[in-house]
Amino acid sequence: MTDAKKAAPRRKFLHSAAAGAVGAGALAVPAISNAQTTSLRFQSTWPAKDIFHEYASDFAGKVNSMAGGRLKIEVLPAGSVVPAFQLLEAVAKGTLDGGHGVVAYHYGKNSALALWGSGPSFGMDPNMLLSWHNYGGGKELLTEIYKSLNLDVVSYLYGPMPTQPFGWFKKPIAKLDDLKGQKFRTVGLAVDMYTDMGLAVNPLPGGEIVPALDRGLIDGAEFNNASSDRLLGFPDVVKNCMLQSFHQSGEQFEILFNKGKLDALPAELKSIIDFGVQAASADMSWKAVQRNSQDYIELKKAGVKFYKTPDAILRAQLAAWDKIIDKRSGENPLFKKVIDSQKAFAGRAGSWWNDYTVDFQMAYNHYFGRK
Repeated sequence: MTDAKKAAPRRKFLHSAAAGAVGAGALAVPAISNAQTTSLRFQSTWPAKDIFHEYASDFAGKVNSMAGGRLKIEVLPAGSVVPAFQLLEAVAKGTLDGGHGVVAYHYGKNSALALWGSGPSFGMDPNMLLSWHNYGGGKELLTEIYKSLNLDVVSYLYGPMPTQPFGWFKKPIAKLDDLKGQKFRTVGLAVDMYTDMGLAVNPLPGGEIVPALDRGLIDGAEFNNASSDRLLGFPDVVKNCMLQSFHQSGEQFEILFNKGKLDALPAELKSIIDFGVQAASADMSWKAVQRNSQDYIELKKAGVKFYKTPDAILRAQLAAWDKIIDKRSGENPLFKKVIDSQKAFAGRAGSWWNDYTVDFQMAYNHYFGRK
């Protein structure tokens, strides 16, 4: 057989293989490009202008981008479909496909839910509390609580929040007696903490706080951070802010999905959501440092006076929290279960963290001096 005759069958084979590859590609490409888009309607518990709503949109943007057109999450601001505090029920019933808020908003359904935000968390900072949630049993406990309430949701926690101020007041708080009888806004089991400390507490949603302060319906309030507080308008009605507190020193955000809607998604989209949560968690914590520090300066320029919360008040918070733990643990087995889990994790992780971590304030003071 000549070389030409030998080459002919080979050329024919390669031509057929190439045609098959093109044909397969012709079938595969439309299957990807024309894949149906699944749209999910979310609502946050935050006003549209708040940085927290921006965080919710950041998460959705990451997921939408990674999904390549196969999934689109739309995030609406608080009140678009349901009031902020009705988000959990709306997601469970399928009125909304998902939402963005904080677990402590649901504590009225089971007091144990407040433990993902309220109180000193046995000395854990926000990131350590997230570590407990993801690796120390918290995730399973939260699922157990939601199941006990017959709530058909899947919860993702992310985004360690910076320590929250004690609150905004018409006059600086110099001692514990200054708090007696003040009408104050907070949420979660911080309601119990401040009630024990002698305040009259009203758990208003975020968008209602500043109008209530302006009309004199409350005397003081806390929300969360320099950026949110500034955008909500606190400096327009109050000029004194007390910094440092144990009432919500370890909070994080919650991304909720209706379980049926999430279960119906392909495995790869569920993975994109999972990794989207993790990416958004890191990005949010970095953005918070940048924006909160900038807005802290702007608040000072606006005439806001910042004061460190007196240690006597911080100790009173811890003492009040001890009473809450004892009372609620006796009333609610799930509350005690969460407390015991957190305490065991905090005892181990906190010992390591406190022994290993250097005093960063010492270095700051070395370079910038105490201001």
